[in-house]
Amino acid sequence: MIGYYISLAMRSLRGTPILSALMIAAIAVGVGASMTVLTLNYMMSQNALAHKDDVLYAVQLDSWDPNDAYNRGGRGNEMPWQLTYRDAEALLRSDIPTRQVAMHRFGFTVTLEDSEVRPFVAETRVTTRDFFSMFDVPMLYGNIWNEDADTSPVQTVVLNKALNEKLFGGEDSVGKTVELNGEPFTVAGVIDYWNPSPKVYDLNNSPFSDSEELYIPFGLHRKFEIYSWGNTNGWNSPDPGVDGFEGHLLSESVWIQYWVELDNATQKQDYENFLTGYIQQQKEQGRFQRPLKFGLTHPSKWLVLNEVLRDDNRVLGWASLAFLLVCVVNAVALLLAKFLRKAPEAGVRRALGASRNAIFLQHLIESSCIGVLGGLIGIGFALLGLSGIRMLSMGQIDQIASMDWLMMLSAVGLAILASLLAGLYPAWRISRTNPSVYLKTQ
Repeated sequence: MIGYYISLAMRSLRGTPILSALMIAAIAVGVGASMTVLTLNYMMSQNALAHKDDVLYAVQLDSWDPNDAYNRGGRGNEMPWQLTYRDAEALLRSDIPTRQVAMHRFGFTVTLEDSEVRPFVAETRVTTRDFFSMFDVPMLYGNIWNEDADTSPVQTVVLNKALNEKLFGGEDSVGKTVELNGEPFTVAGVIDYWNPSPKVYDLNNSPFSDSEELYIPFGLHRKFEIYSWGNTNGWNSPDPGVDGFEGHLLSESVWIQYWVELDNATQKQDYENFLTGYIQQQKEQGRFQRPLKFGLTHPSKWLVLNEVLRDDNRVLGWASLAFLLVCVVNAVALLLAKFLRKAPEAGVRRALGASRNAIFLQHLIESSCIGVLGGLIGIGFALLGLSGIRMLSMGQIDQIASMDWLMMLSAVGLAILASLLAGLYPAWRISRTNPSVYLKTQ
C-alpha cells in the first residue's frame, strides 16, 4: 500500500510541475541554509579526545599580576590559558602523571640538500615525546625521539605524512637528514594522516587550522633560541641582571600549553597536592602572589571554557532553523492549495470506500516525497554554501566547512520532518472532505 501511495505521489507531482517545484524549492532552500550553519556548529563542537576525556587534563596556574586578574575578553576562569616556560620546565620533573606534555607552536624554514624542492616554511610543534601517545598520533614509519631529547638539545625531527611525501616521495625517510633553518636534523619517524579538528591540544592558536608538519623535541629551546609563534602574554620582566633569550625563559610570559594524563582519582589527588606544594614554594620565592589557584580541566570542558563554539554561532543556528520554519509555513500554503485542487478526486475515493485515515496517509506520503526531493537538493545548496565559506575564509576553516555522511543524512531527515509538518494540516483538511459535495458535481 505504501508503494502504491508513493506512485500516486509521483504522479501527482508530475501533474502539477510548477506548484510541485515551488514546494520542493521552499524546502530545499530552508534545509540548505539551516544545514550550512548547523554543519559548521556540529563540526566546531567535535571533541577528538572524547574517548580519553576522563583522564586528560589541561593545566593552568594562576601566576598572573597580583593587582589585576587575567582577563581574556570576559571569558574563562581568570587564569592564564598557558604556562610560563620556567613553570612548564618545573612541572616536567614530576613523576606523578602517566604522561605529560609541554608544547607550543613554532615554524622552521625547511631545505633538503641536493633536492629540487625549494626552501619553504613549515608549521612546527615544539613538544615532549608523550605528545604522540597522549593524543593518539599514529606512526607510519619509525618512532619518536628518546626521553633525553625533552631536556637536552638532540637535533631530531618527526615529519607528518604530507611533508614526507613532499620531501622524500612518501618513502621511509627514517635516518635521513633534513635541514631546519640551515641546521641538520635526523628524521626519527613519520606520522600517518592525523588532523583533529578542532585542535583540542592547542585552542590558543587557530583551533581549526591543520595540524603541524614538523615535531621537534622540547629540549632545543636554548640551543636555537626558540620563541613561540603562537599567543604570548606577560605582565612582568625577569630580574634586571638577566636579559636576552634567557630572560625571556625566566619571565612571567605565558606561552606553553601543558597537558597531563591522570588515570584515577588517587593519581589526580597526588598531582593536585604536587601543584599546591609547587605554588607554595614559588610564593616563598616571591612569585604567585595571587591566592592559590590552579586548574585541571577535561578536554570537553576545555572546549567550552575556550568558547570554541561561541554564543553567536548558536544564535545563528537558531536563526537558520527559524528561516526553515518560514519556508515550512510557505510550503503549508502551497500544499493546501495543491491538495484542495485534488478534493474531487479525494471525494470520489471516499465514496468508493476509502477511509479518512487512508486519504490522510496518502497525502502525508506525498508530503514526504516532497521532503526527500527537497532534502537532496538542499544538500546541494548546503555544499554550495560551505564551499563559499571556504573561499571566504581562505583555507582557515576547510576542515569544518564540509559535510560528512551523518550531516547529509540529517539534511534529508530534516527535510522529511519539515515536509511532514508542512503536510499535516493540508492532509487533515482533505481527509475531512465530504464526498457528497463532489459526487453532485460529477
